[in-house]
Amino acid sequence: MTSNQFIEIANDNENNLKNVSLKIPKNQLTVFTGVSGSGKSSLVFDTIAQEAGRQLNSTYSAFTRLFLPKYKRPDVYDVRNLSTAIIIDQKQLGGNARSTLGTVSDISPLFRVLFSRFGQPHYGHGANAFSFNDPEGMCEKCQGIGQSYVFKLDAALDMEKSLAEGAILLGGYTKDAYYLQLILNSGLFDNNKPIKEYSDEEMQQLLNGEATIKVPVNGVSHNVKFEGIEKQFFRLNLKANKEMTATNKKNFEKFAEMAVCDACQGRRFNSKVLASKIHGYSIFDLTDMQLDQLLQLLDTFTDEEMAPIITDIKRRIQDLVAIGLDYLSLTRETTTLSGGEAQRVKTVKYLANSLTDLIYILDEPSTGLHPRDVHRLNELLLKLRDKGNTVLVVEHDPNVIKIADFIVDMGPKAGVHGGEVTFTGTYEDLKMSDTLTGRYLIHHLPWRKQPRIATTFLKSQPSTLHNLKNSSLEIPEGLFTVVTGVAGSGKSTLVNQVFAKEFGEAVQISQAPLHANSRSNPATYTGILSEIRKQFAKANDVSDSLFSANSKGACPKCKGKGVVELNLSFMDNSEVECPLCQGSRFNPDVLSYTLKGKNIVDVMKMTIEEAFDFFNDKKISTKLSSVQNVGLGYLTLGQPLDTLSGGESQRLKIAKELHTKGNLYILDEPTTGLHTSDIENIVRIINDLVDKGNTVIVIEHNIDIMRSADWIVDIGPDGGARGGEIIYAGPVQGIRSVPASVTAQYLD
Repeated sequence: MTSNQFIEIANDNENNLKNVSLKIPKNQLTVFTGVSGSGKSSLVFDTIAQEAGRQLNSTYSAFTRLFLPKYKRPDVYDVRNLSTAIIIDQKQLGGNARSTLGTVSDISPLFRVLFSRFGQPHYGHGANAFSFNDPEGMCEKCQGIGQSYVFKLDAALDMEKSLAEGAILLGGYTKDAYYLQLILNSGLFDNNKPIKEYSDEEMQQLLNGEATIKVPVNGVSHNVKFEGIEKQFFRLNLKANKEMTATNKKNFEKFAEMAVCDACQGRRFNSKVLASKIHGYSIFDLTDMQLDQLLQLLDTFTDEEMAPIITDIKRRIQDLVAIGLDYLSLTRETTTLSGGEAQRVKTVKYLANSLTDLIYILDEPSTGLHPRDVHRLNELLLKLRDKGNTVLVVEHDPNVIKIADFIVDMGPKAGVHGGEVTFTGTYEDLKMSDTLTGRYLIHHLPWRKQPRIATTFLKSQPSTLHNLKNSSLEIPEGLFTVVTGVAGSGKSTLVNQVFAKEFGEAVQISQAPLHANSRSNPATYTGILSEIRKQFAKANDVSDSLFSANSKGACPKCKGKGVVELNLSFMDNSEVECPLCQGSRFNPDVLSYTLKGKNIVDVMKMTIEEAFDFFNDKKISTKLSSVQNVGLGYLTLGQPLDTLSGGESQRLKIAKELHTKGNLYILDEPTTGLHTSDIENIVRIINDLVDKGNTVIVIEHNIDIMRSADWIVDIGPDGGARGGEIIYAGPVQGIRSVPASVTAQYLD
């Protein structure tokens, strides 16, 4: 290969990287491995992706760059032979209730064209008439959302009382209030009759009636418009005030709740759109079908005139089915897709374009995939490569690592102990190497020898939510239970939406961000920063607020941010390191105060493990040991929490819970972001929680986690309409005798 057939990185020192120089082959599939915190993301995302984005942006005018994403120059001497980089991450596809799988995959526009041309009776003026986001196509009542606010009758009316006794509980209807007096003087109602005795006609008049009534004011009769209490409530709160404050919304939701729109039954379209059909199916009928069923039905649409559109629709749906999303429908809202599902949708979308010689960067694309479905992901990655692209994948799954053309293993460990390239080469060579990844590729945890015995159970009520088939979840108390099943089988629905709702005391530890800003860090999250400040204050006989970058100790120039923003007029505003505090956030005067020879900035730069050795304080060391216990000893005390991965955030949350007892915990895929060598550690942590008297439920696909559990609940047998049933629940080894279980086939 010539030199321009490689991405060449020279002297990379980004984050924890130690002067890394590397050649990555172009137009091949390269997988980056190594423990969490070893430097994979620093190399792939913070160096290659950042520099590719920065160089692409530099080709645009200064004005255009104002509207483009901002990229900083990484701490690297040079990166050569880059192409345009596209990051396919696990962030949700975003959007709102109007964004569906059909709209984001560009399949819905094809259905709109189909129905605008061939739907009978013909409706509208063009394809947009079949969009629920267009006034011509949307349901008038819910505006195309499929849901609308419904009046909470029990909250708004005391059925036992009469109007005169104060039956109306809404604001504005107190004893002498104008609205109540208007109703009492309207002559429309028996003011002394309990509401529960109202006929349907009387109730409708009270809620949504309209009438012009004569009301005496100072002895003179005036014509006044009467409006039902429900109608008036929605007019005043929704139509007059489109933007509600948090307080107003809270008060509003006391008397109204979102429910399926009763005009369109959740279908989003108006009646004329739904009346226009092809072969007896409306546009909603087709897009609401499970994808694999829709594909079969479209095979019967053999009309020659519509063949080109049908062929294009089928090709795009087939791509989604091929990656294992056959259980979804095009009406599925994008905000409800998991990170892994969202990533696979994005990947399929890019596969449909004809651009070549791009760099595709994927972050743990196997997340959320059952072992059965990993081969589908692999086929997709190879298709991206074979179209003439360079594919870079950060991954821990051995089944994905196996298909790589080239592997870069980072390490040897995490944080300050990582940042080096420990291996480059093929999968076969990696297995023979003495790196941590090489040793653990063929390593499996044994079956749990003595599972804990189930005695008492926590049981949810049977549910038919989404694809559940009257299923209820029974969880043994005081045990380590793993809930598994293929993607789309109903695991998250049953555990997170049904079981957790019934057992409100459950502590759900997901991989969602810690809702932190750039000032939050492990020291603030664990609560040790206040103790550290007290120690500095005591040692120097000064106020502890001096050692806070959010208080008296803040740098006066950057106000404790560590950066200052430069306004470059018509060019991009630029953030640069504060010249006064050099990014430390503290007033330089504060740095003269020390503790054991270290100032506050020195301490905030310490790793968790360094700080554990530095402080001789039980309050601090107990919390630091918990963070070390979950494998995050490489984080620094001052590292912003918004830079942590989902897996790191989840383990930091677990660290906070390690000393509690008697709780019910739900962990959602805790192995995400974990190197195979760390699986034993997460198993030990879960067992520690159980040994302290807690009940732990883990939603997981990892085989080693399953082998290590006391109890397993398998949901399936497949995804979507073919899922939603409890296939097996009991001691883990028992699942191997269940023929219907897909999971059992991978447990040996």
